[in-house]
Amino acid sequence: MQLKDKVAYITGSASGIGKEIAIVFAKEGAKIIIADLNKDAAVATAEELKATGAQAIGVGVDVTNEEQVNASVEEGAAAFGGIDILISNAGIQIVHPVEEFTFADWKKMLAIHLDGAFLTTKACLKHMYAQGRGGSVIYMGSVHSKEASLLKAPYVTAKHGLIGLCKTVAKEGAKHGVRANVICPGFVRTPLVEKQIPEQAKTLGITEQQVIKDVMLKETVDGEFTTTDDVAQVALMFAGFPTNALTGQSLVVSHGWFMQ
Repeated sequence: MQLKDKVAYITGSASGIGKEIAIVFAKEGAKIIIADLNKDAAVATAEELKATGAQAIGVGVDVTNEEQVNASVEEGAAAFGGIDILISNAGIQIVHPVEEFTFADWKKMLAIHLDGAFLTTKACLKHMYAQGRGGSVIYMGSVHSKEASLLKAPYVTAKHGLIGLCKTVAKEGAKHGVRANVICPGFVRTPLVEKQIPEQAKTLGITEQQVIKDVMLKETVDGEFTTTDDVAQVALMFAGFPTNALTGQSLVVSHGWFMQ
């Protein structure tokens, strides 16, 4: 029970990586705020957790909307007595060559990944600082926080940006006992990645199987996708780490795709 009675606000947690983190954290004793754009899915996921004996609520939130972010964080804090952990995980993917990217899609990608991280951080830090018991801020980066790929200019830009935000939060939060980290997964076979496979196949003029083998998994040591549990276990390590030794650090979880 590494997270007994800690309150975790997790965005994009009605599915994929976020949901897996919520499940793992709940097993470790955390009280979970499932925050997702799809409120019905968030509530349903919270009910699934509650059926296992966990404490959880579901809230609807568009992470690019400051009022919604603030309201959902306040709702969660009121329900469980504060906020101890933020998992900034909400994200989408749009793939095009730079010359074909619309400015609207560029702004949409940066808004969800960077503005969303900023707004949720600001709202959660307010509680972490006031509580006086520290906290953990964890951003869902990507191997693309370290490395570029074709067709993903705004995604790569945003994921690189999370590293800078994390380092600043680590510096500012230290005197309050708040740590900040970035998890950088390789390709995880979530709905977001599934959507990319046919899109990249069409853009690159290759088969979907070639996208998987020759684009997504080519540089891994074992030809395997990173799993949601791989990522959740790293999130647990960061959230439960007892000192500031790892604050400001990012960790790649990619089956050897990218090695630092």
